[in-house]
Amino acid sequence: MRETPNFTGWRAAILHREDQTTERLVRQLKLFGFDVSVQWQPLDARDLPDIILVDADQGWSGLLPWKDEQAPRPLIALLGSEAPGRVAWAMGQGAAAIIAKPVASSAVYPALVMAVGIHQERRAVADKVAHLEERVRMRPLVHAAVQKIGQACHVDEEQAYGILRNCAMKKRLSMEQVAGSILGGAEPLPEAG
Repeated sequence: MRETPNFTGWRAAILHREDQTTERLVRQLKLFGFDVSVQWQPLDARDLPDIILVDADQGWSGLLPWKDEQAPRPLIALLGSEAPGRVAWAMGQGAAAIIAKPVASSAVYPALVMAVGIHQERRAVADKVAHLEERVRMRPLVHAAVQKIGQACHVDEEQAYGILRNCAMKKRLSMEQVAGSILGGAEPLPEAG
């Protein structure tokens, strides 16, 4: 089981017109230790809070400072409508949880925990995908280094690959890094054996 976050000292922004919804949310969020701001204008991308709650019923493009990318902070949609377009808007912004309006106090904490957990999982997946994409992009370097080692050491491709792998393991670097160093001339060709 995952550890639930301690929200003490976190900053929360509620993007919603001030009304009973915002009053209830502010009161509840302050009980959890949040520093809360309420505004009905676009967020400043240079000063994002730790968590964002947004009115998905009336939200518009440009309210949140990101487009076609993963939300950089946990995002919770405040939704009173069942309109498919409003749900799609919230999902398109990267909402990781929904709090139905009118807001029930008991719905706030679970939504906060879910939004943070899902946001962390999304970030971990995105980081892993980026890492794997980088490795795939670097595969031609590995292949070229294997060819170079094979020619220099007079061994077949499988043995050359083993030599490169052993060299990377000894240096505690990725094969792509060692291959790049060999091809760039910064690393001498490893010896066969």
